Amino acid sequence: MEHFPEFVANHLFLFALLVSILILLLWNLFGAALSGVDLLGPREIVRMLNDGAVMLDIRTESDFSKGHILGARNIPADKIGEQLTKLEKFREEPLVLCCNTGNESVRTGRTLKLQGFKKIYCLRGGVQSWRTANLPLTRDTSAKNNPDNK
Repeated sequence: MEHFPEFVANHLFLFALLVSILILLLWNLFGAALSGVDLLGPREIVRMLNDGAVMLDIRTESDFSKGHILGARNIPADKIGEQLTKLEKFREEPLVLCCNTGNESVRTGRTLKLQGFKKIYCLRGGVQSWRTANLPLTRDTSAKNNPDNK
């Protein structure tokens, strides 16, 4: 331990890099919890959907059409701000967000929390984790996937 300050002084760049990586790792692990958005695994999401939660797929329309969770409504993340009036009827209901990997849904969840939505959940790992859990996806793009319908 007596050589630690000397090591830091001699390898300042490496030490700064180590600290940066540790901060990013901690942010990745605890960032969602600090944002007020709950991350749930695929099995927990299935239970919520069975209990009436609303699934909102925030991927692009082309990704959505390639396969999505049954009953999901599609509003791309970059259009959430424009579509808040359509989501207004879900303000007090559990709203589950999913994207490809789970990162974008946390950011969008934070935005919705700031807009007053009470129960925001995100699919941990996104649609990729859904596929990994061998849960079904559908390509049906009928009217039930429209956020205007309940």
